[in-house]
Amino acid sequence: MKMIKTLGLAALLAAAAQAAQANVDTDSVRRGGYLARVSDCIACHTAPQGKENAGGLAMDTPVGKVYSTNITPDKETGIGEYSYEEFARALRQGVAKQGHSLYPAMPYTSFARINDADMRDLYAYFMHGVEPVKQANRDSDIPWPLSMRWPLTLWRWVFHDDSPYQADAAKSAEWNRGAYLVQGMAHCGTCHTPRGVAFQEVALSEKKPGYLTGSQLAGWFAGNLTADKREGLGGWSAEELVEYLQTGRNRYTAAFGPMAEVVHYSSQHINAADLSAIAVYIKSLPGAGAADVAPVRTGATLFFENCATCHQANGQGHDRVVPTLAGSSAVMARDATSLIRVVLEGGVNARTHHQSWEYSMPGYAQQMSDQEVADVLSYMRQSWGNAASPVAAADVAKVRKLVSEAQPQR
Repeated sequence: MKMIKTLGLAALLAAAAQAAQANVDTDSVRRGGYLARVSDCIACHTAPQGKENAGGLAMDTPVGKVYSTNITPDKETGIGEYSYEEFARALRQGVAKQGHSLYPAMPYTSFARINDADMRDLYAYFMHGVEPVKQANRDSDIPWPLSMRWPLTLWRWVFHDDSPYQADAAKSAEWNRGAYLVQGMAHCGTCHTPRGVAFQEVALSEKKPGYLTGSQLAGWFAGNLTADKREGLGGWSAEELVEYLQTGRNRYTAAFGPMAEVVHYSSQHINAADLSAIAVYIKSLPGAGAADVAPVRTGATLFFENCATCHQANGQGHDRVVPTLAGSSAVMARDATSLIRVVLEGGVNARTHHQSWEYSMPGYAQQMSDQEVADVLSYMRQSWGNAASPVAAADVAKVRKLVSEAQPQR
């Protein structure tokens, strides 16, 4: 009799599970999967050689490393026990189910813009479209007392605006869609907007100065996305911006470093309508960020010996294969950190289903001294009509030290 009762209970539980699965809105899960791609969740919540969305990726902050969390629906180590309200609170307000504050490395300052319909689709996807992975979360490397989380509550009170996106009635539907994506799910400002003394973004939209004007973060300089003609996207058309987000390259440049990962994991998967809306919004931003500088002429010999074979003597490169250096916003960025890092480490272009081949550039860390790297980059930044400040050997030394200490990239 006991065996019969046990079997009966098992059958009842199985039937309940099947019924619950039958009630899953598959369209909502599908939409949520797309929105998770737009949000690039997988890039931050997947460690090198780790299981997707299981967390463990190390992220540098000014006070130490934090590690991304397990966002699979595992009930013990992931978010499987989160209700929708708890899920939405974490994304919009930076508060975990357990009540502790999340570090602002989690871009809840942007995700607060997400509307209810999209938030519910994201929840459906992470609860029903992601494979559960049992992997415990890792504590941060931030030393005590800086590791205490209660000051983050004060940080949110001072700096966080958790209001959803409000459409601008004076703008087109496409512009508003682009603004909603850029300010919200795509969280472009997390990397491309300068930070204040408390690590807060100085602006969360185009309504305040500084938004998307470029910022140094985790050893890279995320470029200026405004219409500045020198270091921004002033020379790009909306179509060229869409091409860059789809393929990781256009006639001006190629994605490298963290941006190559964004293209690989996220932007190449965004549909054409949304990419067009993103481009319309970004191209509407007025130019800001660059300062006038005096020209310099150094490093020409180093350039012709090491770089001209691929990038050509006139800096024009080869269309959509080797990035042009002439007129490049990446070359003229006011912060040369990313340029220095590419020269030292080399790089590989973004891998997409739009292009089946890869192009790589070797690193010159062993062949060039700090001064030589500074000289050749200063030459690039002041040639072929470019006008940007020279690079100092001390800046190269700082990046070289960072590269030598960096963890292997996935």
